[in-house]
Amino acid sequence: MLVISIQSQVVHGHVGNSAAAYAMQAEGVNVAAVPTTLLSNHPRYPSLRGRVLETELVADLLKGVEERGLVDEAAVLVTGYLGSPGNAGVIADFVERARTRNAKLVYLCDPVIGDDGRVYVADGILDVVRHRLLPAANLTTPNQFELELLSGVTIADAQGLSAACAVLAGAGCAIVTTGCTLADTAAGQVETILCSDGRLSRFATPRLPIRPYGTGDLLTGLIAAHLAKGEAMDSAVRRAVDTVFAVLVRTQDAGSAEMQLVPLPTAEHKS
Repeated sequence: MLVISIQSQVVHGHVGNSAAAYAMQAEGVNVAAVPTTLLSNHPRYPSLRGRVLETELVADLLKGVEERGLVDEAAVLVTGYLGSPGNAGVIADFVERARTRNAKLVYLCDPVIGDDGRVYVADGILDVVRHRLLPAANLTTPNQFELELLSGVTIADAQGLSAACAVLAGAGCAIVTTGCTLADTAAGQVETILCSDGRLSRFATPRLPIRPYGTGDLLTGLIAAHLAKGEAMDSAVRRAVDTVFAVLVRTQDAGSAEMQLVPLPTAEHKS
């Protein structure tokens, strides 16, 4: 069981592969983690060190992944924060080669382009996500804002969500939309909603008064891990939502700004 995970990496905190890789390993899945950025911490802190990695370096690392035969071994390929338009291009090239080389590979595209009504990636990345990565994906995990942006559909209720998902669905792509608050979402709740084959599966949890960084990256990593282990999509999403919520409860109890991942809560042990 192997997941190739192409995302950002930080020294402090848990975003990108610094959230997803440990979670996947804790679920018993091997991870080939390819960084697109190497930063001291999440950019929303008062100071930031490090940089987006050079496109030539990212391309070279991906070539090494291919040379080691990891594409043939992998069950799931994940892409997250891309860092630059150049990186986005070479990653899209890699995705296309990997999907051709391994027909059984599940490609999970986490768009990571914005939130709270704001796009926070460099010009050019959105076009690569929209026109190259999403058409190749088996599964994508946008938040509600990203789904609206990518589909051009305003989402207020389940009907609107279904319409937006239909725009992205393409050739059988499933969509997991995070951070959903719809017209019929219960007060004090937030939903993660899976749209697969035109059917919605809704997973609600209490909305906690905290917003640590990296929850979407953690969720995506956990879904990837469960899929790599052969679980059905619905079960993979449900288990991932449960684990992320357990992490958030523990983070709130600790009064921490960063997610408290260790040890990772599992279906058998939630703390």
